[in-house]
Order: sequence, then structure tokens, then C-alpha cells
Amino acid sequence: MKQYVLGIDVGTGSVRVGIFDLHGRTIAMATGAYPSATPANGWVEQNPEDWWAAICLACRQALQKGGVAPSDIVGMSIDATCCTVVAVDEHYHPLRPAIMWMDVRAAKQAERIAQTGDEALRYCGHGSLSAEWMPCKALWLKENEPEVYRAAARIVESVDWLTYRLTGRETLSLNNVSVRWFYDASRGGWPESLYERIGLGDIFEKFPADVLPMGDVVGGLTAEAAEQLGLLPGTIVAEGGADAHTGVIGLNVTRPGRMALITGTSTLHLGLTAEECHTKGMLGSFPDAIVKGLHLIECGQISTGSVVEWVKNTFFAQADPREFPDSQSIYRVLNEEAAKLPVGADGLLMTDYFQGNRTPYTDAKLRGMIYGLGLHHRAEHVYRAALEGIAYGTEHILRLYDRMGHRPRELYICGGATKSPLWMQIHADVSNVTIHVPKVTEAPCLGSAILGAVGAGLYPSIETAAEQMVTFTQTVTPDPETHAQYRFYADQYIKLYEDLGEWMHEVTEHALQRPAKGSGNQ
Repeated sequence: MKQYVLGIDVGTGSVRVGIFDLHGRTIAMATGAYPSATPANGWVEQNPEDWWAAICLACRQALQKGGVAPSDIVGMSIDATCCTVVAVDEHYHPLRPAIMWMDVRAAKQAERIAQTGDEALRYCGHGSLSAEWMPCKALWLKENEPEVYRAAARIVESVDWLTYRLTGRETLSLNNVSVRWFYDASRGGWPESLYERIGLGDIFEKFPADVLPMGDVVGGLTAEAAEQLGLLPGTIVAEGGADAHTGVIGLNVTRPGRMALITGTSTLHLGLTAEECHTKGMLGSFPDAIVKGLHLIECGQISTGSVVEWVKNTFFAQADPREFPDSQSIYRVLNEEAAKLPVGADGLLMTDYFQGNRTPYTDAKLRGMIYGLGLHHRAEHVYRAALEGIAYGTEHILRLYDRMGHRPRELYICGGATKSPLWMQIHADVSNVTIHVPKVTEAPCLGSAILGAVGAGLYPSIETAAEQMVTFTQTVTPDPETHAQYRFYADQYIKLYEDLGEWMHEVTEHALQRPAKGSGNQ
């Protein structure tokens, strides 16, 4: 009998469903897309039902592509974007669109929470709190949509809503609640003092009671879910978590000493330590968030792949479909032309703050900037400046890790950046690090499949399963001379915030103010 495991990776704009054998080899992969809405500056929403429809379609397509019988799937799990908040009724029907992880409408609530000085804020270094985090968004709901908050039987994250759709069981992922909800089992669970101080003392009745670690068995597929997915009822579903943290497993970064670079719409820089550590500008350390007994350290950039996509969409919005039939053909030309340009993109410097900064500033009032534009600059200059600006942001974070004694000399990468050899080389050169590329670059999808294998009892632990199911096939090494040239630009990128941070705040705050009624030309 064949034995396969299935991973579902629910990203910002699309879902990936992968079927893998027990050695991590890809049997089939299918995708499905869904739209986002941006009803206001800094707001991003999606319809959770769109996620489910895309999952069902992609799952059936993956089974068909791989010629896999439903009975061959022995375990599965799911990951989704972290801090995507869903308010639901008692039947788990969404009461409003999901507030997406990148949504920063709760910036004022985040500021007030940070001002409490509660000890639980050690997990964000006792510094600023990101407007992305679940308590900020829940507080925004309570204050701005009180009727939704009152009607909500549960307030959960996207992965919890999806896990319920799969199994009919209400759970919270220990991964999510550890890294974004201030939950710490070693200190009694929920930090009630913090929630009381911010006016959310009544929210605990809206949380599912069961908090499960990644890889634990949630239950079997319900008959309804199985029929829609094309699978068998009772198929084992293991607890999942955040997409990036699941990608850590899919990169076999399950022991201290390695660092994962998870690229996509955003970028995360993740590693595990044996000791608890906290500092301003770094998230964590988070206990038991991925592997029991280890602490997760984390930094991240909100806008990375989304900035690259913005460049493509902005400069090629009217591209001739005969010349550029798809996005990949556009990216191929941009990469080829940008590779011909010198370090520093002929004097262009771009910041990646399009949706604010997650770390090290945790500042929702920042926005993107391009400096140095001249009449000779073209689309490929802006494209290269975007790739370099994102790499400068990563270097800024690695310097913080260096001060904490955790700077890696090797990175394990997955996601969209792996499609661009130029982008990976820029990362390696800017930070003077060796980058390892896995055979399966969709690491979150593989990570979910690994969790499914653990839940099905095919491996005794996450560490063992990852060791057996993850392989690396490419290495990108830095060029010392290019690294020396990039040092100036990385320094200037960091200096920008020091010199212009307050000015950026003023401009952003002014732009966020709604114009007075009747203003503008009639």
C-alpha cells in the first residue's frame, strides 16, 4: 500500500496543496488563488470562504495530477498566515471579512498596549507592539465594530478556522498563540493582567479551550470536508500553525544553530535556541512554539515579495501580452536587465516599509521610499533597488542577531526569492552569508506534510521527520568584493530611519487623515 502525506499552505494570495512521499519527494502540487480587498489605507481583508473554495479545488487537482488514491493519504496538516483574525458565530460562520496579517489599522491600539508596560511585553522586547498582532486587532474590533465583537462566539486565526472546517473540532495552535497572543504555558498560559489592562478581559470566553502543539492529532476529516476535498473521512489531521513557522520545519531548521529565511509576500528570519532571550527589536523568544523545549527567535520584514510584485505591476501594467504572456516572462526580463546594473542600482536606494516595519522598529507609521531617482533610471533600476532594499532590511536584522550572539553564517531559504538567482546572490553578498536552497522550495507546504506524518505516527518527532524528509540541492556563496561594496548602502539604509523617522511619521499621519467633506475639485 502506498503511503503519502498532504500539506496545505494557505498564503496571502493563494493556497498550495502538496502531496509528498515519506522521504519528502513531491508527488504532486496544485495551487488556487483568492482576492484581497483594501477598503482603506493600511487595511487588507479577505473572505475566509474563498480560502476554503481554493483549498478544495487545489486538493482535488493535486490528487488528480499525482494519480493518488484518497486511501493513500495517511496524514495531513495545514498552515496559514499568522495574525489573520476571523470573528465567527457559534457555527464558525464568519461575521465579517478576515482582517489580514498585513493589515495595520490597529496601530493606535498597538501603541496603547505597548504603553501598559506589562511584563508579557517581553516577547516584543518591551518595545513597540506590531499592529499585526491578534490582541491589537481584537481590541480594534471591540472599539470600532462592537456589534461584531459582541456577536462573535469565537475570535480565532485563519489556521484555527480552517482546522475547524477540516475536523469540526475547536482548537488553537500553540504556535500562533505563543508567538502572537502572549501565551506561555510555563507561566500559566494566558497573561490575564495584560488582557485586563487593555480592556479585553472578556475575550477568553471567545477563545477555544484546547491549545495544541504542532504535530498533535486534532482528529479525522469530517465527512463533509472529505467529500469537498476529495479525500476519505477520518483521514488524520495534525495541528498546524503559521505558514512561516511551518516553513522552518520544511527547511529542517529544527535545532539550534541554523537560521531560516522564509521569503514570500513578507520575509521572516527564524531560528531556535536552547535558552530564553529577549531584546528590543527582536520578537521572542517564544517557548515551545515549534519544538517542545526550544525557544523560537524571530524577526521579519512586512513587505518584501509584495514590493517586488508592486514594481512588476506598476511598470508592466500595460505590457503587451504577445511580448509578456505571463508574470514569469516579465520577471525574467527584469532579472536579466537588473543583473547588468552595478551594485547600488546606479544610485537608487529603496526602503521596504510599504506596510510599515515589523522589526527592528515595529513601526506601523513608516511607508516605502525611493531615493536617488534620475532621468536615466528605468524599470530595471527600480527592480534592482527593490531587491537590494529588501536585502538591506535582512542585513539590518542579522546585525541585531549578531549583537545577541545569534548571527548565522548560513541561511536556509525558501519561497519566492528562490525563483530569482539574482535576488539570492544579492542576499548572500549584502550579508556575507552562504545560502542553502532546498529541493522543495515550498517549505511551508512540505512542513505541513511533515506535521501530517508526525500526527499519523509515521515518525516519532518533528525533528526526526524533518531530517528524513528535507534535502538541499543548491548553495549560493557570497562574493567578498561585492559584499564590501554593499556595506556602504546597507549602512545608509539603516541611517535613513535614524535621520528621517520622525519626518516619515508626520507624512504618514497626515496621509492617513481622511480629507474633509467637499474638499478637492468639483
